[in-house]
Amino acid sequence: MKNISTLLGGLALLGVAILFYLHFSGSPAKPAAAASNGSSAASGSLKIAYFDIDSLQTNYKDFKDAEDQLKTQDSDNKIRLNSLGTSYQKRLKELQDKAPTMSQAEGEAAQRELATLQQRYNQTEVELDQNMKKTQMDMMTRLHNDVEAFLKEYNKEKGFSYIFAYQPGVFIYYKDSALDITGDMIKGLNEQYEKKKKEKK
Repeated sequence: MKNISTLLGGLALLGVAILFYLHFSGSPAKPAAAASNGSSAASGSLKIAYFDIDSLQTNYKDFKDAEDQLKTQDSDNKIRLNSLGTSYQKRLKELQDKAPTMSQAEGEAAQRELATLQQRYNQTEVELDQNMKKTQMDMMTRLHNDVEAFLKEYNKEKGFSYIFAYQPGVFIYYKDSALDITGDMIKGLNEQYEKKKKEKK
């Protein structure tokens, strides 16, 4: 599910662009409070943190469960399509074997039947693909919203001006590990997820 990486990476890029705009346009920055991990920016400068998308995806239980759910759905879709394809091929062979003894009317009926079976296969394939994409988009949206909501609550105490999503090789080429909040996010998000699972039972 690299799409969520792309989505979060895009948000990080947008955030950096806004940061540069604010910096170079001369807009006043909020005074930064001392960071809880001992890292603090100079008085009057922006306070920034980041989290590692790859590490979050690897260790966030909700993300992994969502990924497993999508894999299961994809596998089920393939089984269904394979079953339809097998049925079509079986019926095609039956009609081909009968073709030499068919009347013109029977031959035309056979062609219509095969066309209907092919159309049913194509429609099912399209529907399953659309459902898969919708499920994936819904999951990405939910996961993004959960991360955003967590960071909003998390930042009430931390007071960061910006929290960026970091992905290796995407825009950001240097990072100070003292500003990494990935561990806090993984711990907090997993605790929230486990709590939600218990409430659903």
